[in-house]
Amino acid sequence: MPSTPQRLVLASASPRRLELLRQIGVVPDHVEAAELDETAHPKESPRQLARRLAAAKADAVRARHQGAFVLAADTVVCVGRRVLPKVETEAEGRGCLALLSGRPHRVLTAVCVVAPDGRTSTRIVESRVWLKRLSDGETENYLQSGEGMGKAGGYAIQGRAGGFVTHLQGSYSGVVGLPLHETANLLRGLGYVLP
Repeated sequence: MPSTPQRLVLASASPRRLELLRQIGVVPDHVEAAELDETAHPKESPRQLARRLAAAKADAVRARHQGAFVLAADTVVCVGRRVLPKVETEAEGRGCLALLSGRPHRVLTAVCVVAPDGRTSTRIVESRVWLKRLSDGETENYLQSGEGMGKAGGYAIQGRAGGFVTHLQGSYSGVVGLPLHETANLLRGLGYVLP
């Protein structure tokens, strides 16, 4: 056991990430979202974008929580080098689903952990997801559910859209938003004692 109490801050507003951490027995002492511009830089690859945003979120929140472990993550859904948005409108959702329908895409989740002493570890987990070819009716019903709003790529694999997935190669929890195996290893590697 650690000689001094360990504190963990989750730098995320995502209820999914909080729930995923609870699956492995980790309950953060504090949850605080980093308010950042998540726009990709010119010529920035999806992998570079995910890594940069996870690190920036961790840095922004760490400044307000000295002496704590800080965990941040960012998920990017892409087709080739094209990054799909976190869907804000029905039209964006329709565009994302049309692009993803019947073809594979990549989901990149970068995880960044900063230890109280400033040591930092980052890992990017890449998964490939195949969605079935969606009918117009399936697309419209899904959009009407509202489930894809605020989600990268316009869908939530842990919800109704799970019925559209024909194949997944990689980390299911990474597609949801936090790859648990890799996250646990990053925390342990920096000295955080998991339950």
